[in-house]
Amino acid sequence: MNASNGVSAYEALERLRAGNKRFREGDHSIEALIRESRQQDFQNGQNPFAVILTCADSRVPVEILFDQGIGDLFVIRVAGNVVAPSLVGSVEYSAVVLNTKLVVVMGHSRCGAVTTTIKVLKKQSKVPSDNIRDIVERIRPATAELVETNLSDDELLARAIRANVRASTSHLRHGSPLLERLANEQELIIVGAEYDIATGNVDFFDFPPGFEPPA
Repeated sequence: MNASNGVSAYEALERLRAGNKRFREGDHSIEALIRESRQQDFQNGQNPFAVILTCADSRVPVEILFDQGIGDLFVIRVAGNVVAPSLVGSVEYSAVVLNTKLVVVMGHSRCGAVTTTIKVLKKQSKVPSDNIRDIVERIRPATAELVETNLSDDELLARAIRANVRASTSHLRHGSPLLERLANEQELIIVGAEYDIATGNVDFFDFPPGFEPPA
């Protein structure tokens, strides 16, 4: 599972975890600073070691919370970290053209897109536009059953955020013949994660069968 840059999915996940630990401890990596000072090195190409599909929320600064520099991460951002055709194409590009071996679908606490979807399902709110409705409809299947339970508002949101991440990882694993083949051959590992805005911690979960994450 080695990429052209020599970084396997396992090693990429270790890098992300280590970077997030530095972020939480306020210990910025000197390597990231050096790469940022050599921006001209990336004019003719890129070789990111991981793909991060995450929410567009301004409180989720991906490179910062993983303590990575220019050229390290292929970041795809969209409200609610939902999966749509163009986003699948972006992941396919990174997997095939850039030979990246790890994809992380990362949700986050207090997600506005998931909150909005819950309110719409509970008929407490209306969708203000067709484009926003498209996002809500992509989150709806993962949250509809949860809304029918007796969970508290906080627990409902917490579970819905994770369910939405799992729905997106499943879509990437099975909604693209190309990505499905790479995943089945373990040439591409797709995992889920959740970023806690309050603590700064990223918790990884929803690992595919046969992949043992770093301890």
